[in-house]
Amino acid sequence: MLIEWIHCPICGGKTRNKIRGDTELRNYPLYCPKCKKESLIDVKRLQVTVIKEPDAKTQSR
Repeated sequence: MLIEWIHCPICGGKTRNKIRGDTELRNYPLYCPKCKKESLIDVKRLQVTVIKEPDAKTQSR
């Protein structure tokens, strides 16, 4: 079974999470200890996809 580390999509550093070839994740909050940022990702067949979240909009008065 193939096992790989998940790398941060922002800085490219290795995170503390591993995935196997049959791992599937949806809306997983991935935290990077190196750049101290969190990304929302999907994983399927060792392919990591970053989910783009819409920016918060200010309320108009």
